Amino acid sequence: MTSVDTAAATPVPRTPDDVPGWFWKADQDVFSWLLDRQTAAGTTGDLLELGAYLGRSAILLGSHLRPGERFTVCDLFDSDAPDDDNSAEMAMSYRRTLTRTAFEANYLAFHPELPTVVQAPTSVLADGRIPAGSCRFVHVDASHLYEHVAGDILVARDVLAKDGVIALDDYRAAHTPGVAAAVWEAVFVLGLKPVCLTPEKFYGTWGDAEAVQADLLARDWRGEGFRMDDEMIAGHTCHRLAWDGPQPAARAAAAGRTVPHRSTARRIALDVLPPIATRAARRALRAARARGPH
Repeated sequence: MTSVDTAAATPVPRTPDDVPGWFWKADQDVFSWLLDRQTAAGTTGDLLELGAYLGRSAILLGSHLRPGERFTVCDLFDSDAPDDDNSAEMAMSYRRTLTRTAFEANYLAFHPELPTVVQAPTSVLADGRIPAGSCRFVHVDASHLYEHVAGDILVARDVLAKDGVIALDDYRAAHTPGVAAAVWEAVFVLGLKPVCLTPEKFYGTWGDAEAVQADLLARDWRGEGFRMDDEMIAGHTCHRLAWDGPQPAARAAAAGRTVPHRSTARRIALDVLPPIATRAARRALRAARARGPH
């Protein structure tokens, strides 16, 4: 089946979530928040995505593109990989579904014009075709091999403006240790400062991370259904965000019900305990409520 046949056989997505991919709510919200923050501050600059798959994250990035800004997407799509290891990685995960035609069809379902598409290994961007310091946001989600990710990070560092932000995918997945190695090397060796983490992505900057974090904390993430914890990494505070869904009070309000008040101590305990302990604590609380008062 050709890429044209594949595109013709694929339904037109009605929402970005209809596009296949691994770009979930926590990162959708963090992307939008970071980009909206830049807009509110009057920060201008181009957008760059290294590795696009079928366009799920590119569609969101394109919705934040402003007049005079350029959005560049670099991906191999259905081209041959530059080396055997990368080719094996693509064959395992992407080869049967990833085509440029499918990406473009998905993107054009939500935007009138395509971004600038570079169909090539991301290493070609090291040639200076993206001007130094021109980007305000870079999303790295291409190869998972250490050498490639390390090169992509260097490209991102060169093209980001002073307070630009980088988002790095799969920094902690069990099947992508090369990404983890490259990301933490950038922190410990290249001066990349963590801003926040989600289960899927690392967000950082070579600029003023504390200013970004101060604005991050001004939003009531927990009230919106996120779990939020703090971590010290290489002398920097880093915030961990994960989407838990609407909280009991919000669900009850939507259903016209009230819920028992949870004490501050109990709320803090559930926020800071490790996930396994938190789940055990919640099971115990549910069991206690089911038994009722003694």
